[in-house]
Amino acid sequence: MDDPRLKKLLYRADHRGFREADIIIGGFARARLAELSPAQVDAFEQLLDQPDQDLYAWIIGREAAPEVFEGEILAMLRAFMLQAHTTIGADTGA
Repeated sequence: MDDPRLKKLLYRADHRGFREADIIIGGFARARLAELSPAQVDAFEQLLDQPDQDLYAWIIGREAAPEVFEGEILAMLRAFMLQAHTTIGADTGA
């Protein structure tokens, strides 16, 4: 990933302030950021501008996200989280 903006977003996604958010948001960024459209990157950046606890709560479904943030990228983050959880559970036998 050579784009300076994408590198900055990857860093921000990977250093959210608490481990659970780093794993989900950073993992999503590592896996998908390079393939997002410019509009999707903009939406991802807007999500990263939100407080850590709020964004994490929206992803895991503990709280409803404000309508302005409900969209394709938040749905992709939720799907990534579910896929990662399923994969981890399968790997551990859980």
